[in-house]
Amino acid sequence: MLKSSLSAILAMTLAAGAAFAGSHLVDGQVVKIDKSAAKITLKHGPIKTLDMDSMTMVFRVVDPALLDKVSVGDKVRFEAGRVNGAITVTAIEKAK
Repeated sequence: MLKSSLSAILAMTLAAGAAFAGSHLVDGQVVKIDKSAAKITLKHGPIKTLDMDSMTMVFRVVDPALLDKVSVGDKVRFEAGRVNGAITVTAIEKAK
């Protein structure tokens, strides 16, 4: 069971990395990070792939290690999608 779960997480992470190279990146700013819950609060622009307007909201992250890449206040570019029915950040990087 654990092996299949790890394989699923690895597959999602690899897919997220490939998708991140695409053009669906959203500009945002980190408002809060909750590592224990694997969640991040982002103030963001429109997310066209999810038909979502600009707002501030809490997202799950596909991999808690993504939270180590950013800090509160950072301007970021990220990608989000639906993972198991929840809107989830699948990739994130500091904006240049």
